[in-house]
Amino acid sequence: MRFVILESPYAGDVDANVEYARSCMADSLSRGDAPFASHLLYTQPGVLDDQQPEERQAGIAAGLAIAERADATVVYTDHGLSPGMRAGIADAMKHGRPVEYRSLGGTHSESA
Repeated sequence: MRFVILESPYAGDVDANVEYARSCMADSLSRGDAPFASHLLYTQPGVLDDQQPEERQAGIAAGLAIAERADATVVYTDHGLSPGMRAGIADAMKHGRPVEYRSLGGTHSESA
């Protein structure tokens, strides 16, 4: 299995975005990936509060540290690209990690 960082929106309509991210995780697993979505893990109750800037930054930093060990970054695009997703893409490109764009709408995966 490839270890991949999963990028999908979180902020805004959090409930809908969490549901979407879970669907993205299922899709990634079905493709044979071992996905990691820091925005689902670190924002759980009792972990970090995404509404607190210092806690949000701690979660982002932890996610980027883990991303350094990933084989690729997978970006799900059905709901557009958030600023956090763009930062994850930039980090992947900075470190030479492949970036793949996917859609749950049945379109293709492409590499950047």
